[in-house]
Amino acid sequence: MNQEEYVEKKALHTMATAEELGGKKLDANLTAAEEAKVTWVIDPKGTPGDTTFTTITAALEKVPEGNKKRVILDLKPGAEFREKIFLNLSKPFITFKSDPKNPAVIAWSDTAATRGKDGKPVGTVGSTTVAIESDYFVAHGVVFKNDAPMAKPGAEGGQAVALRLFGTKAAIYNCTIDGGQDTLYDHKGLHYIKDCLIMGSVDFIFGFGRSYYEGCTIVSVTKEVSVLTAQQRSKTIEGALESGFSFKNCSIKGEGQIYLGRAWGESSRVVYAYTDMSKEVVPVGWDGWNIAKPESSGIYYGEFKCTGPGSDAKKRVGWALDLTEEQAKPFIGTHYIYGDSWLIPPDGTSTSSSSASTSSNSTAEAPTASSNSTASAYKKESSNNSTAEAPTASSNSTASAKTSNSGSSSPAKASS
Repeated sequence: MNQEEYVEKKALHTMATAEELGGKKLDANLTAAEEAKVTWVIDPKGTPGDTTFTTITAALEKVPEGNKKRVILDLKPGAEFREKIFLNLSKPFITFKSDPKNPAVIAWSDTAATRGKDGKPVGTVGSTTVAIESDYFVAHGVVFKNDAPMAKPGAEGGQAVALRLFGTKAAIYNCTIDGGQDTLYDHKGLHYIKDCLIMGSVDFIFGFGRSYYEGCTIVSVTKEVSVLTAQQRSKTIEGALESGFSFKNCSIKGEGQIYLGRAWGESSRVVYAYTDMSKEVVPVGWDGWNIAKPESSGIYYGEFKCTGPGSDAKKRVGWALDLTEEQAKPFIGTHYIYGDSWLIPPDGTSTSSSSASTSSNSTAEAPTASSNSTASAYKKESSNNSTAEAPTASSNSTASAKTSNSGSSSPAKASS
């Protein structure tokens, strides 16, 4: 997409203002919750009591419906919690906290093909290790892991979600999100993901969240075709029109042939700024997937001042945009997610200090993948509110690539 075409289509890409979405107002509910915060200890070998629990599930069961105070679950450093967690929308203001240098691990091993109690496959949503449907969730220094054996690219039912964010105003700091296909379901809402290690294979950051990724290391773990994002901005799904993924000061590395993203629908929106891209990023960068004419759709794929051997914007598909500073500016700060009204750092200090510290252009030190994928990481979808099921890989997918609209080789994947 050249600049003249962008100007002609600018109306397609105009975003709502912060005032329109309430982003300029101080969040009184959050302020009140922080002033009344409590801390509970979660230790598998501890003695259960009023504020000590041996499982995360037991602690969450004690949180009252309609909770109005910040409840910090202090997970024992280095402990592994073999739990499948579901935090429902009636329990906001929950924090999972551990030690980034010796993080607690929350792990489970379901895939989309796993049979549920009814004998039917649980699907992509049901495969999730930790599902967050409540608002104001915070995580710091935790490993979210789906350790199901990695499916062969394109295998039916291979989706294995480690973390799903459906609530709004969620912040994830210094965490590892580890899986294979469909690792992070950035489902819906405003999200801030900072200094995290995210690992996966196909579409491993996907959904229609409006999310800002800062200082993250994103690692492809397949030697075949890998796709980082499948963003689902849409005019037909409630809450999806203003969505999009923005990456700043991130690092992309790993194995295989890496695509920056492919369009899950005709309005997919992803921006990379100041991001280092390894040689594994394919020259064309992006894939239109099943969109017949991506150049005339509402797809918005842009890059701004990225670096590394995989960052040459001149080799990208013709409908991707080499952004100007003016075009990039709305995406590259916490203002993109209206953070001045709700972002708090993991230590729980004031929102104003968080906003000031995260809006700068400084590059955060990104985590690196260790041999065990966890130790060195410094770093609502309810049944009655469900959206379209996540895309599923076709049987002839990544191993036998199809020809995309740009003429490049890309993974084939059929939506459900």
